[in-house]
Amino acid sequence: MKLSTKGRYGLRALIDLAQYSEETPVSITSISKRQDISERYLEQLMSMLKKAGIVKSIRGANGGYILARDAKEISVGEVLRALEGSLEPVECAGLDPRGGCQASESCVTKYVWKRINDSINRTVDDIWLSQLVEEGRNTPCDDKDRSQCKN
Repeated sequence: MKLSTKGRYGLRALIDLAQYSEETPVSITSISKRQDISERYLEQLMSMLKKAGIVKSIRGANGGYILARDAKEISVGEVLRALEGSLEPVECAGLDPRGGCQASESCVTKYVWKRINDSINRTVDDIWLSQLVEEGRNTPCDDKDRSQCKN
């Protein structure tokens, strides 16, 4: 499974938002500068996250974005699904309850795909945004990899 820039950048932006929106809304411009992600791309990502109910936008001179819920209530899985869609690396019609695979009855590989899919979903659903924020506070900055920097 390989995540696109939507998932990678969106998660970084959301961690940044969680770190900086405790007091006031955070602007796209400030996230863009700290994370080195274009404002235009961030606007697209925030729109997707807003539609999924993960962030809220605040209008006005001091406007920006805030989390729609506490960071302890937002899983990495929820964020990645909002940005990427399904996280399943293998789509198997044999696992679809509506059917669709002629070989489903005799196919044993569907059990491999199910375990892989379940494992990925369980892993990302067990990581919370608040955990990543805390981890970020404990990670020193390495200029070569800005995603690891304290902001």
